[in-house]
Amino acid sequence: MLTAAALNSPSPADLWEMDRSHSLHPWTNFGSFQDKGALVITKGEGCWLWDADGKRYFDSVGGLWCTNIGLGRREMAQAIADQAERLAFSNTFVDMANDPSARLAARIADLAPGDLNRVMFTTGGSTAVDTAVRMVAYVQSCLGFPDKTGIVARDHSYHGSTYLSQSVGKRPGDRVPEFRYKEDGIYHLSPPNPYRRPQGMTEEAFCDGLVQEFEDLIARVGADRIGGFIAEPIQASGGVIVPPEGYLKRMWEVCQRHGILFIADEVVTAFGRLGHWFASWDAFGVMPDIICTAKGLTSGYVPLGAMIFSDRLWDIMARDPSRWFTAGFTYSGHPVSCAAGLKNIEIMEREGLLANAARVGAYFQNRLKAMEDLPLVGQVRGQGLMICTENVANKATKEPLPDGVNESKRISDAAEAMGLIVRPLAHLNVMSPPLTITEAEVDFVAEVLEKAIRKVTDELVREGHRLG
Repeated sequence: MLTAAALNSPSPADLWEMDRSHSLHPWTNFGSFQDKGALVITKGEGCWLWDADGKRYFDSVGGLWCTNIGLGRREMAQAIADQAERLAFSNTFVDMANDPSARLAARIADLAPGDLNRVMFTTGGSTAVDTAVRMVAYVQSCLGFPDKTGIVARDHSYHGSTYLSQSVGKRPGDRVPEFRYKEDGIYHLSPPNPYRRPQGMTEEAFCDGLVQEFEDLIARVGADRIGGFIAEPIQASGGVIVPPEGYLKRMWEVCQRHGILFIADEVVTAFGRLGHWFASWDAFGVMPDIICTAKGLTSGYVPLGAMIFSDRLWDIMARDPSRWFTAGFTYSGHPVSCAAGLKNIEIMEREGLLANAARVGAYFQNRLKAMEDLPLVGQVRGQGLMICTENVANKATKEPLPDGVNESKRISDAAEAMGLIVRPLAHLNVMSPPLTITEAEVDFVAEVLEKAIRKVTDELVREGHRLG
C-alpha cells in the first residue's frame, strides 16, 4: 500500500510502481511489462516529451499518429477550459445538440470532399469504424438488399480494437487465441505492399493481380452479399504500406460497379498527415461513401472521432421517416472535444501546417531514404509525415530476421537511450511526427536513428547473424 505522501507527491520510482502494479495498458505484453514496467511521461511541448526523471525525448511517433499541432499549446488548453466552464457536457441523442458539435460538423463538411456533408461524432477511430461498418448494412437494407452485409478488408490492416473493428482488421500479432473474433461475413484480400510483391513481377502487374483478386472474391461470394470495402489510403500500423499507383482508384471503381460502399479509414491519414485535410480524394483520386477519422481531428488533446458520410447515404436512410438509426455513444459530439476540434483546425489553417507537412515530409522521406544503404535496412517507405524503415536479414531476398531477435525493439531502445522515440512494429521502426516538425529536427531524427541501427547491427553480427 502506497503512503499518502507517495500518492500526493510521488517520486519517479513511485509513479513507475503505481503504473506497473495497477495499470493494464493497450497491447500489454505481460512478461516484459512485469519485468520492465513503462516509461512514465510527465510533460510535452511541441515535438518533445519529458519523462518523470526529467530526461527529454524527441517524439517522432507523434503520440500515436496524432499530436499533429504539437503538445503544450496554451490556446488549445484555454479553448478546452473555456468550453468546460461554459458547457462541460450535453448529450446529442435524438433531438439534442450543442454549439461546438454543430459548428464542428459544419466545418468538417466544408473540408471533406464531394458531398460528404454529414457527420456522426464518436469517441475515437475504433468507434468510428465500428459505426461505419454498421451503417453499410443499414444502408444496403434500406436499398432493399438485407443480405448485402459482407465487409471486405485487407490483410495487415488495422481498423480499431472494438470487437467488430478488430474483426475487420487483420494485422499480424493482433489475433490472439484467448480472444474470439467475428468471422462470418468478413473477407480479407492481400495487402497492396509493392515491396513484398513476387520476385520479377512489375508493380503494374502486381496491381492488376490485386484488383483481379477483389473481382474474384466478389464472383465467389456474390455481389448481393458484399456491402462494403474498407481501406486505409496508406496502411499505417500494418506496415506503412503505400499502395501501387492507381490501386485505390481501381478498387473504388470495382466497388462502384457492384454497388459496394467504399469506407476510407482515414483515422491516421486525415488532418494533415499527408499534407491534405483528407487523403482519399486529394492524394489518391477516390471519392469514398464514408470517411472515418479521429487522431489528428483534435491532435490528441482530447478524445474525438468522426464518421463522415455522403448526402446520398443520408437520403437513402431518411427516405422512410419512420426509421431510427440506433447507434451512438454517450460522448458523441462532446462539447469540450468538439471545441478542441474547432481550435485544432483553426491552428492548422493559421500556421499552414498542411503545407509544412508536405514540404518537410518530402525532406523527411529523402533524408531517411539514404538508410537503405545500411545492411539491416531493406526499405524506407512512406508518404508525407508517415514513414518506416523495414529491417531484413537479406536485402536481396528480403528475408526477415527470426521474430525472436526483436531487432526493431532493440533499435527503438537504443534510440530512446539517445533521446529519440520511434515505434517498433514487428520488423519495422515507424515514425509519424507532429506536423510542426522542422528540417533541423528531421536531421536529428535521422542522425540518431542511424546510430541506433548501426549499434544494433553490430550487436547482431557479434551474435552470429548474417546481414546484408
